[in-house]
Amino acid sequence: MSGTLYVVGTPIGNLGDFSPRAAEILNQVDFIAAEDTRVTLKLLNHFGIHKPMISYHEHNLREKGRQITERIRSGESCAVVSDAGMPCISDPGEDLVRLCAEEGIPVAVIPGPSAVISALAVSGLRTSRFTFEGFLSTNRSGRMEHLSGLKQEKRTMVFYEAPHKLLSTLKDLREAFGGERRISLCRELTKRYEEVVRTTLEEAVGRYTDQTLKGEFVLVLEGASPDQEESLTLEQAVALGRELAESGKKAAEAAKEAARLSGFPKAEIYRGMMTEQGEER
Repeated sequence: MSGTLYVVGTPIGNLGDFSPRAAEILNQVDFIAAEDTRVTLKLLNHFGIHKPMISYHEHNLREKGRQITERIRSGESCAVVSDAGMPCISDPGEDLVRLCAEEGIPVAVIPGPSAVISALAVSGLRTSRFTFEGFLSTNRSGRMEHLSGLKQEKRTMVFYEAPHKLLSTLKDLREAFGGERRISLCRELTKRYEEVVRTTLEEAVGRYTDQTLKGEFVLVLEGASPDQEESLTLEQAVALGRELAESGKKAAEAAKEAARLSGFPKAEIYRGMMTEQGEER
C-alpha cells in the first residue's frame, strides 16, 4: 500500500513561525527529504524531532527522486522540506511532486511561511494580481531577454536575488523598465534585521552602490501602468519623445515621459532621439 508525500513549509527565518501541524507531520513520517540536511537538522533539533533524512537537491533530484518514490510506493511516508519556506517554489521539490503525480502517489501540503507572499504583503504595491519570476539567469543576455518579455507586464512582479548580484540586477531592471518604476526590496524577512525599502529603481541603484550586503533579497517590482500603450513599438516611443521635445519639453524630460507611456527604458528612447537628430543633421 502506497504511503504519502507531505510538502511541509518551514520558517524563512523566525523559528516561531513553525506550525504545530508541521511539527506533528515531521514527527509522524518515516523519513524526510531535505535540500540541505545540515540546515534541516538544526530545525529538527530545536523542536526535538528525530527522523532519518535523505539529501534531495537540484544536483541529485533525478537519482534521489526515484529512490524516494519507490520507498513511498512501498508504504513509507515522506516529508519534503526546503532550507526555508515552502518547498517546490523555485525549489527541486517541484520535480518530486511531479514524479508523485505521474505515479499516482498521494501528495498533501502542510502550508507554512513563504518569502514571496510575505514580501508581496509588505511591499506597498498592488497585490491583487502578481507574477513570480524567481531567480533571473546569471547569463546577462538570457536575463535581458527575460526582462524584455516583461516590459508590458501589468501585474506586480516578484523576483529572488542573492546579495552579491543585487546591484547588477537593479541596473538591468532599470535598463529594462526605466528608473521611475517603483520597487520594494525585502531583506532578512522575519529575522532580527528585517528590512523593507520602498523606492524607485533609479534610487535603489544609488542606494546599493558600493554597499556590502548580507541576506537574501525578495524584489517586488511595480507592473506597467494600466494606461500604457501595449502596441507601441520602440520606434513609436522614440517618435513620441521627439514630439514631446518639439512641444517644449527638454529632451531628457521628453524621453522620461515617453518611457512612462510606452514601457521602454528612458535611456533607450533618449538614445534613439539623439541618433535621429544626428542623422537629420
